[in-house]
Amino acid sequence: MMADNIEHVISYWVIFQKFHSPALGGFAVISHWVPYLMFAGYTGALADRFDIRRLIQIGMLLFMGVSICWGVMFLSDSVALWKAELLLVIHGLAGVIWAPASQVLINQIVSGNQLPSAVRMSATGRYVGFLVGPAVGAGLLLAFGAANGIFINAVIYAPLFVWLIAAPYGRAAARRPQVASIQGFFDLWSTMKLVAKNKVLLSMTLLIGAASFFVGNAYQAQMPGFAQDFGHGRADFSYSMLLAADAAGGLAAGLILESRGLLPPKARSAFILAMVWSCALIGFALSRYYVIAIALLFVAGFVELAFNAMAQALVQLNAPDQSRGSVIGVFSMSAMGLRTFSGLSVGLLGASVGIHRSLALSAAAFLVLCTTVFVFRSVRRQGAT
Repeated sequence: MMADNIEHVISYWVIFQKFHSPALGGFAVISHWVPYLMFAGYTGALADRFDIRRLIQIGMLLFMGVSICWGVMFLSDSVALWKAELLLVIHGLAGVIWAPASQVLINQIVSGNQLPSAVRMSATGRYVGFLVGPAVGAGLLLAFGAANGIFINAVIYAPLFVWLIAAPYGRAAARRPQVASIQGFFDLWSTMKLVAKNKVLLSMTLLIGAASFFVGNAYQAQMPGFAQDFGHGRADFSYSMLLAADAAGGLAAGLILESRGLLPPKARSAFILAMVWSCALIGFALSRYYVIAIALLFVAGFVELAFNAMAQALVQLNAPDQSRGSVIGVFSMSAMGLRTFSGLSVGLLGASVGIHRSLALSAAAFLVLCTTVFVFRSVRRQGAT
């Protein structure tokens, strides 16, 4: 995840300096997440049937290839829109191959009572990558330049690839009695019906899907623009601080909540945290002061990790063993695939009304929806009582 974010820092900076286009930033989000929307359900099913280690290795090879291609393009000064768009799509394909498999892998390592903690630790590890990636990426950009920096980045993926060759976990799926072959949309539809019958699976899948649909992480692709508006439009420490503040909040959440055993997974808590997240992003979008913006991004990262990890843990705890990968695939399709449309609401809308206003409007729309569902659930629970 560190290498993933280093690539974002360097590539987003170069294409922003080349084109100065919020619309391209929006396309970066759309093209990055469309593969999740189209294929996450299927790659989740693959994790139920094949060696998880090999699926993750395929993703790593694609990640390395994309970084190398970026480097060649920067070195030869041949940056073009269609090339950038193609690499962003391939990057998304790499993610959709390894993400569901990595979640299924957690269930092979820990027992059920350890699962919420393991999911939160895994999410914390991702946020470490989010936090360290921008700092290292900015350092590589300053010390070695865009081309050499992203070549170095490609090497960072290699240790995980090598470890997976004979990793002690991940083979269980390959040893199971083989179920029927993957039947495309029929398998996906069957899994979606299974999710719809379980209130917890359905509510968490819809909550995370709505957050991804309206906001997702689209504002990350627009950070060069936000930095410029705050008067920090250079590739220096102040720019990387904007990128790292959100991740720092997520890391703090993982360390504090895990060490204290706070916030056990509950659907009600997930909704409350999601509403706090949207309020923090509205404040960030409307803020005119750099320090306040940093603080609000930190809060947003803190609660984002909390409610995302909580939703993921609830899904894993309630997913049937025999179709856990498929259920996680549907959840990933909602959590990551629907981020495609946040590229429209935050990115492409930002080209018309400005990125500050587009982010505020998108976060406000999610807040209204989330509050409505939360009130409805509360009234329904009181009525049942």
